[in-house]
Amino acid sequence: MFNLFYENEYVFNVLFEAVTEGVVVVDENQTIVITNSATEKMFGYEKDKLRNQPLSILIPVNYHKKHNSYFDKYYKNSSQRKMGQSSDLLGTHKNGKMIPVEIGLNPFEFGTKKYVMAMVVDITIRKDAELKIKKLNTELEQKIDLRTQELNKTVNHLKEEIVKRNKAEKKLKKALKKEKDLNELKTKFLSLVSHEFKTPLSGILNAAILVGKYAKTEMQPNREKHLGTIKNKVEYLNRILSEFLSMERLESGKENYKLNHFKLSKVVNEVIYNANLLLKVGQRIIYPTNIDEIDLYHDEKIIELIMSNLLHNAIKYSKENSTIEIEIKLKNNWLILQIKDEGIGIPVEEQNHIFERYFRAENVLTLQGTGIGLNIVKGHVDKFGGDISFKSAKNLGTTFTVKLPLIKE
Repeated sequence: MFNLFYENEYVFNVLFEAVTEGVVVVDENQTIVITNSATEKMFGYEKDKLRNQPLSILIPVNYHKKHNSYFDKYYKNSSQRKMGQSSDLLGTHKNGKMIPVEIGLNPFEFGTKKYVMAMVVDITIRKDAELKIKKLNTELEQKIDLRTQELNKTVNHLKEEIVKRNKAEKKLKKALKKEKDLNELKTKFLSLVSHEFKTPLSGILNAAILVGKYAKTEMQPNREKHLGTIKNKVEYLNRILSEFLSMERLESGKENYKLNHFKLSKVVNEVIYNANLLLKVGQRIIYPTNIDEIDLYHDEKIIELIMSNLLHNAIKYSKENSTIEIEIKLKNNWLILQIKDEGIGIPVEEQNHIFERYFRAENVLTLQGTGIGLNIVKGHVDKFGGDISFKSAKNLGTTFTVKLPLIKE
């Protein structure tokens, strides 16, 4: 059946040997009819040794079954198939080595029979190059991943350093601000002490000198007048010192509260008795008379300090012939203390600062005062979980309200 090929062998040799690719022609039984020298060289066979051999000799054993099925299907519905349409094809060298190949198929009829011509290209070099490229790409990706990880570590480290530096900077700024505030407080304190102590001490000195001049018995009223001045000035200085000590204890956390039972009326009476010495001409205090039965368990001195401070402020910042009203009630486990005056009030624009240490509103700068009383009161109220608030209008008076929780023994 190969006579036609053999008779035209010269023609086929000229055609097949003119191409550099391997050429394999098979019949319907997958028997090799003719090959060119490129094919024989590619698969390691001598000239004409592949002729009349089954095509399977060039195909890996584990592909035989699949290839037979593919060939039968292709042979029945054959059409031209260009090279490169199938990838990862393998051929078998005579020595058993696998050869990566690329195959193009061309069906044709010669005489009365149908054949398939396969153009075979050894792509070992290309595959090796692809593997090298793939390996290089893999190594490059690994290097990129490694560099990326290192870069991420560096970035994270830098972020951590930035966070640390920002924290340190904030801490430093906070420390500098605190130091600046402390310096300002020291300056204010020294100025305050200088001013607030100097005036009373001068008054005490002058009164003492005048007392010495009134030696005669009939001058006793004058002596008592100046002795009263000395007493008032000393009490004022004592109150300022007490405020400073209380402020220091609050600041350092050394304030030790002493809780005990006491009658509220006792504290109120003492506060009002001391306040009466400070009243201006025509001023009067209205206070509750229905508190005799109220028994508290609290820090008596703190209650007295809060009431005294608010009442003294009401007297100091109110004009002559004015009324100061004290209201006290117990409601829902709260002690509510309210002191209302008809004084000069607190300017609206300065009300947010009224509890700040050393702050004094613009309309009271000419009056004696330390600017720490309300700060101390708020500090103690906060310590007990209470609340202090106020309502005020300029020249219309001020009402302070203190709420303290009742303490169970």
